[in-house]
Amino acid sequence: MSGSEENTSQKKRIIDLKSGEENVHVTGRVLETTPPRVIQTKRGPRTISNAIIGDESGRVQVTLWGSKAGSLEEGKVVDIKGAWTTSFRGKVQLNIGRSTNVEEVPDEEAPQPEEIPEDQPTAPYTPSRRQGFGRGRRRYYRQGGF
Repeated sequence: MSGSEENTSQKKRIIDLKSGEENVHVTGRVLETTPPRVIQTKRGPRTISNAIIGDESGRVQVTLWGSKAGSLEEGKVVDIKGAWTTSFRGKVQLNIGRSTNVEEVPDEEAPQPEEIPEDQPTAPYTPSRRQGFGRGRRRYYRQGGF
């Protein structure tokens, strides 16, 4: 397998994205963007921005990390290669980081905004263990459990 074949991935429709995928390739129109902001993570402060992109199958929330934050422009059509997916509150999210290639492509490669369905790829929703654990544990202490 040549080096270029290793880095190519099959282009997917947005609605077909699943959580936990790597090296994701999609093309879509940028529908919304947010300005970059700094958040606190386990690894310290990180700069991110958010966007929504869509194709003929649906739309997906995008998180842009580090130097990619703020790099998408509303209305443009982009080809994204090397992204990865996660899920948050039952919705699949697309992540763009330093090794993701984002390239503007001709306008006709994605439908106009009014033609993009509201459908979003979904993932099983399991509330964070951290959120429910403390409250549940106290309840068990009061009831004589643990």
